[in-house]
Amino acid sequence: MPKISACIISYNEEQKIEDCLRSIVPVADEIIVVDSLSEDRTVEIAKRYTDKVYDQKFLGHIEQKNLAIDKAGNDWILSLDCDERLDPVLTKAILDIKDRLDEHDGYSMARKTFYVYRWLNHCWYPDRKIRLFDRRHGRWGGINPHDRLTVDTGDVAELPGDILHYSFDSLSAHIQTLDKFTDIAAGEIITSGKPVGLAAPVSHSGWTFVRMYLIKGGFLDGFAGFVASFLSSVYAFVKYAKVIFHRRRNQ
Repeated sequence: MPKISACIISYNEEQKIEDCLRSIVPVADEIIVVDSLSEDRTVEIAKRYTDKVYDQKFLGHIEQKNLAIDKAGNDWILSLDCDERLDPVLTKAILDIKDRLDEHDGYSMARKTFYVYRWLNHCWYPDRKIRLFDRRHGRWGGINPHDRLTVDTGDVAELPGDILHYSFDSLSAHIQTLDKFTDIAAGEIITSGKPVGLAAPVSHSGWTFVRMYLIKGGFLDGFAGFVASFLSSVYAFVKYAKVIFHRRRNQ
């Protein structure tokens, strides 16, 4: 039977990491935690579940997750964030296929987000992610901070159940993350030299809101769905506005 290494990166996640680790214990044969020099009890809690906890100054979301993969002792990787956990249906689905994982090179699963006070069943759902994969065929890529797992063969099957994503505990937390992540995303665009026109902030933010609130049905998620859709559009606007401001300031 193939063995699974669960890989997690962390930084100051003492409030959430234990629930994450507890959820993966039934399916994981090994747990790897790469911590970005946390200043709270994150490492202490992680060591209750594994002795494979590594300190590493933050290199970037993609780089940090690939480092965790490299430290794993098994080829099959289950990758979760600290604010995520497996629901019972997904746990059972992984256990049911564990002795025949090699039928595919990767498995995707839906992710359901709990936003401040309720589950979002539309605007950010199903948000399907590849999180269980053979590292001989999969690697983290994308553009920081939005990492994306790709399987080079394209042989990916879907699993039932959900990753439960406990994202933002408050509106303030969302706004603070928005500012931090737009800094990172704008920096990636600036470094790449990608052209950004003056219309980009408006066009990208407008499309983001239409897609999430109207097309995906965010309006069915009540006021939380409106706020999540609106702030997602603000994220797109601010990201491209920061690029334009940076380039104009340096001209």
